[in-house]
Amino acid sequence: KPLKYTVTVGTVPVRDKDGKVAGEVVTTAYTVEGENRPVTFAFNGGPGAASVFLNFGAIGPKHMNAGNEGDSPSDPVKLTDNQGTWLDFTDLVFVDPIGTGFSRALVPEDQQKKLFFSTEADIDYLSRVVYDWLVLNDRLASRKYLVGESYGGFRGPRITHYLQAQLGVAMNGVLLVSPYLNPSEEANGDLSPLPWMMTLPSITAAHLEREHKLTPEAMQDVINYTQGEYATTLLKGRSDEAAQKQMIQRVTEMTGLDPQFVKYSGGRIETGAYLREVHREEGKLGSVYDSNVTSFDPFPFAPEQRASDPILASIIAPLTSAMVDFVTRTVGWKVDARYNALSYDVNRLWDRDNDLRRGSVPDLRESVAADPKLRVLIEHGW
Repeated sequence: KPLKYTVTVGTVPVRDKDGKVAGEVVTTAYTVEGENRPVTFAFNGGPGAASVFLNFGAIGPKHMNAGNEGDSPSDPVKLTDNQGTWLDFTDLVFVDPIGTGFSRALVPEDQQKKLFFSTEADIDYLSRVVYDWLVLNDRLASRKYLVGESYGGFRGPRITHYLQAQLGVAMNGVLLVSPYLNPSEEANGDLSPLPWMMTLPSITAAHLEREHKLTPEAMQDVINYTQGEYATTLLKGRSDEAAQKQMIQRVTEMTGLDPQFVKYSGGRIETGAYLREVHREEGKLGSVYDSNVTSFDPFPFAPEQRASDPILASIIAPLTSAMVDFVTRTVGWKVDARYNALSYDVNRLWDRDNDLRRGSVPDLRESVAADPKLRVLIEHGW
């Protein structure tokens, strides 16, 4: 059906403890006239990613078809109406953290790390951006939601809890898309079966999809095996050679990988290794976002992957061109700055502290415990 909406691009100032403006966060808001409309704030991850990925790639009113097998960065950029946009039932505010999109720090690099590029600082100032946007736009009485993807899925629970406990704004729901919730779950793979129990089902799903055999029934068998016999065989180790041999054969069948590769991996298939190995005969790499989207590996004989991810490498240019054209020409918001869809500087400067390794599940637990009406939706996996 027709949907009439207004797009507003603008900045929210970020201040230091002395009240001086230290940065400007750019937001892109899509609103529809009507009473009692909810508002949803969208964050991508990285750290260092702008919100354009959720905007043009998922829930905004415009969609850019990119990141598919065979797509080229130099293909003509075309935005179409997104039949699956969330704008029909909620206003949308896409937030670009400092250093991403057109958002900029106004302080030297050494101060940027302290004010913006650490776990706690990131949550503090982005929570305040949400609060300030609600106040500036008279939306404190609206139903309020957060959606976060990847590291944005780490931000989601933390911002929700900070708003609830520190700024006095209770969110109605948080939606997490492939969230970075438990960073430590992948640790200690030498001793724990958990990291391999996480990767095997997804890798198998990718193989089944390539074979046009991906069904809920097929995946239920995979999950049952992973949580049962596979886990116990990993725990047994070399004490049961027959079980080890049987496990290697089963994992080989599930993943479609070379038997020798699976054998030398001990049936423990690391995602990055799989993405190089599965298409090695073609000299291609699979993408971590969708392993059946590939590109040629420019360094096929290197001991580890040195190239960028195939999907990221193909979508940065068209997404950047589309967003800059949309903001500066369609909306008419003129700015004398470059646009960062994905900032390597932010990622380089990021302080990966112990607070990051703690994850954001504790905050999610506290928020839900304090507010039983808070709704949580997690979209993850195959």
